[in-house]
Amino acid sequence: MKEIINQISVNNVLQAAFFGWLSAQVIKTIIYIIVNKEFNSERLLGDGGMPSSHSATVMAMVVAIAHDCGIASPMFGIAFVMAVIVMHDAMGVRRETGKQAIAINNMMEYFEQLGKKPVEVQLKEFVGHSPFQVIMGAILGVAVGFITCGM
Repeated sequence: MKEIINQISVNNVLQAAFFGWLSAQVIKTIIYIIVNKEFNSERLLGDGGMPSSHSATVMAMVVAIAHDCGIASPMFGIAFVMAVIVMHDAMGVRRETGKQAIAINNMMEYFEQLGKKPVEVQLKEFVGHSPFQVIMGAILGVAVGFITCGM
């Protein structure tokens, strides 16, 4: 077990990905506090918002793999393609899911006003990202990857 912990502690890729995610979540929480004048613990672990923690995580990972394995390596190619897929999904399917959650939540409020008891609980509306949020997350991730790898 000690050997596993030692190996994880020197793994640039895992460290970069973790710190990419962590920095995005902290920044997202700070921005939420500034905009809404209140603290919401959901922002520390939740999806959606500015910047995209998905983008920050995968781009920090891509930079660390480029550093450790080189850009010509198959690992870099796999990481890069997966990063593009994750970021595209955050702007596409996940963003549409958030829009649908808003519409469904509004419908449930309307049904309540009509005296009908809604069956479902409130759906999470913060699940996807705008293109700007994804780009900012990607930039943050690249910066964190460079810092983590000492480049």
